[in-house]
Amino acid sequence: MSKTDLMRQLVSELNAASDAYYNGRGELMTDHEWDARFDELRQLEQETGVVLPDSPSHKVSADSTVGQKEAHEYPALSLAKTKKTEDLVKWAEDRPIWLSWKLDGLTLVVTYDNGRLTKVVTRGDGHVGTNITYLAPAINGIQPTVKSRGHIVVRGEAVISYADFEQFNLESDEEYANPRNLASGSMTLKDPKEVAKRHIRWIPFTLVHTDEDITSWGKRMDWLKEIGLDCVDHELIEHPTFNNVNEAVNRWSLKVTNKENPYPVDGLVIAYDDTDYAATGSVTGHHATRAGFAFKWADESVITELDHIEWSCAASTISPVAVFKPVELEGTTVKRASLCNISECERLGIGGKGTELEVIKANKIIPKVISIRQTRGVLDIPKTCPVCGSPTVVVESEASSTKTLHCTNHECPAKQLRKFARFVSKPGVNIDGISEQTLQRFINLGWIKDFSDIYSIPDHAAEIARLDGFGDKSANNIVESVSKARDVDAQRLLYALCIPLCGQDVCKRLLAAHKLEDLMKIVRGEDNAGSLFAPDKVAILSAIPGIGPEKARQFVAWFENEANIKVYDKLMSEVNIKQAQPASVGELCKGLTFVITGDVNHYKNRNDLKAYIESEGGKVTGSVSKSTSYLINNDINSTSTKNKKANQLGIPIISEDDFIDRFTQKA
Repeated sequence: MSKTDLMRQLVSELNAASDAYYNGRGELMTDHEWDARFDELRQLEQETGVVLPDSPSHKVSADSTVGQKEAHEYPALSLAKTKKTEDLVKWAEDRPIWLSWKLDGLTLVVTYDNGRLTKVVTRGDGHVGTNITYLAPAINGIQPTVKSRGHIVVRGEAVISYADFEQFNLESDEEYANPRNLASGSMTLKDPKEVAKRHIRWIPFTLVHTDEDITSWGKRMDWLKEIGLDCVDHELIEHPTFNNVNEAVNRWSLKVTNKENPYPVDGLVIAYDDTDYAATGSVTGHHATRAGFAFKWADESVITELDHIEWSCAASTISPVAVFKPVELEGTTVKRASLCNISECERLGIGGKGTELEVIKANKIIPKVISIRQTRGVLDIPKTCPVCGSPTVVVESEASSTKTLHCTNHECPAKQLRKFARFVSKPGVNIDGISEQTLQRFINLGWIKDFSDIYSIPDHAAEIARLDGFGDKSANNIVESVSKARDVDAQRLLYALCIPLCGQDVCKRLLAAHKLEDLMKIVRGEDNAGSLFAPDKVAILSAIPGIGPEKARQFVAWFENEANIKVYDKLMSEVNIKQAQPASVGELCKGLTFVITGDVNHYKNRNDLKAYIESEGGKVTGSVSKSTSYLINNDINSTSTKNKKANQLGIPIISEDDFIDRFTQKA
């Protein structure tokens, strides 16, 4: 193959991979592979003096986000990159520079005019992007207003934290390869509510334009903070000698390996403090020579041998995990790496036991298989679910063509992860130290099939201590937390059962009216035994203030399910219930609806007053309507919206003192 033909092949492969990279589709190659092929292409371009028209060395890869295209007011050019500290020093020219994170997400350009957000545009190809302003309310960090007038253009990165990424993958129908892949894919969605679920944060890294006269990069970042925008972390290097720069790079690198930074980064960026000087550089290809310089870590890779594939069940997917002979990477021992999905296994060419793998820590954090040196055997895709034994099915996504493995059993314990998480949560039975990730591992090990099994976790203490990321201390803490949770408040237990429409307030109201054991008699029909004319279960519960027929029906229906009854009875043999005597309900406010506004003087707070009204049979709502009986406001003559509405509807406005006179028991 000639050098020109090889260049064409490399350009084709790199552009296809970039297209997938920037548009949230399945990975075609790892960052490590892309960098290696890009370096090879650059070397060939230098040797031949030829640059192909679509070479990624001379253009910025574009996203294919659907929407209105818009030219950038200021081109969003890419930065030249290096893996050598000495190149950073040479570029700095002994001028003061700022060091900051090279965040690994999707670049968004945000514009404000006269203090208000006017548009949000993706980077696109650096010259033209896609207007996604409608998604702004769903992206944390993009403020609707700022404390400054004039024209402001800010460039920042839309990123997802590692914690939110792991959480999303636990619950998603598709497993994403990395946080950046999820962030870029999110920008293609049309529904802001769906985008909001992904907890994307926009972090400004450059003030592109302001009408203010600020020529220091550091002061420009301070100014952004003053007007209400939280910027990327940054550090001044006044004298960028090799020792100073190298020390800072090493120190920031440790922040990554020690997981001090919650967001993914793929390197560091340096910029001149003198922004006037930075603007004097030339443009080479799509790089502004003085706009900034990027440093990327040289990935440390090792060869190891596959032992087996572990199939990990989450809420929606069954994902392959490579378990291999332990190796040292970035100062830690690594012996497993997620393979994400079946498509990734096929792309890499994963085989069976003995297959030789090349492994890195992507972004110095996440263990990742980047290539196969030698395949032995074949990948064995399980025909049955590892957790429940039901048949599995391979599903190919219409959006990305990604193949994922799924359990066909809707009642599989792995699919009930959110319910188990609610059970152990603080409002639930409050078992400290058991996260969703931990629950998932225990479910995959076959230890948890229903709520009561959680109380048998201490039986596995020795096994927990041997699990990756645990140890004796973690195992002991879990054992202790489970033991404490055996004594549980009735309200917490009822909430933990995940009964539809049975939130904390409903649980509180039910148990204020009846003790738990009496509630169980009602839902099991024992309360009506022998009484021909006794009201039915739903009617009894509907009569409780704040419950109503629908909540009552859902509560009764849950306990009429035989499987749920078995779970409840089994659970009751594991716990000791604590419950105060139900408070007697008075009648001083019976049948009346109140709205409370403004400050209160005699009660601790408005919630305290609300609690009293409800204890006396009344109801409290948040807004004034025709059904409101009284508006409580200590400023009776206020011109507030609520007072105006009450006056319009002829609803009495009373002070706190008036309320006490009318609706409290006189001594």
